[in-house]
Formats: sequence, C-alpha cells, structure tokens
Amino acid sequence: MSNPIEEEIKKEVADNKILIYGKGTKAMPMCGFTMETIQFFNKYGFPFEVVDVLRNMEKRETLSKMTNWPTLPKVFIGGEFYGDTDILDEMAKKGEIEPLLKKVFGKE
Repeated sequence: MSNPIEEEIKKEVADNKILIYGKGTKAMPMCGFTMETIQFFNKYGFPFEVVDVLRNMEKRETLSKMTNWPTLPKVFIGGEFYGDTDILDEMAKKGEIEPLLKKVFGKE
C-alpha cells in the first residue's frame, strides 16, 4: 500500500529539477540553513523550488525515512537526493555542482 505523502513527495521531486525541502519558502526562509541553501542555488541561475515542511510533521517524517537524513533542508537534484548544503559546498569546491546542474537542465 502506498503512502499518499510519499507519493506527493515523489511527484514534487519528479516535477522539479532542483527541489529543496526546508523551513519556510523561497521568499521567506524560516531558518539559516534553508536561507543558505537558497543563496547557494541563486548563484547558479537555474530555476528551483522550495517546499516548506515546517508545519507538516508527517511530511518531514516521511522525507526523513525516504532519505535516511534527519535534518533539513533536504536537496534533490534531477530526482536524486543530495543531502544539505554541507554536501553541496563540498561538491562545489570539487567543481561538481555546475556540471551536474548543466546536465540536469540539458545545457552541457
């Protein structure tokens, strides 16, 4: 039996090439880590979405189970889970983010 929240998450991930599950929205981030992640992706100029899970504990718990990652934000790129800004910053230092984004958006 499928979980409706899990199905909703899968659809959101499929519909957005870059998706951030965080606290607050793109316009009004409600925590420093979510804001940092938004600023990180703003540098690259590719469209991305932010889903606010602050008031949706069931969705947060489902996401944590699906990703085996307890903290927010949770970042998906091209349908794959990448973790949070600690992981993304490391990838950026290695020069891995821009090629990944170009590939996901068909710009390589």
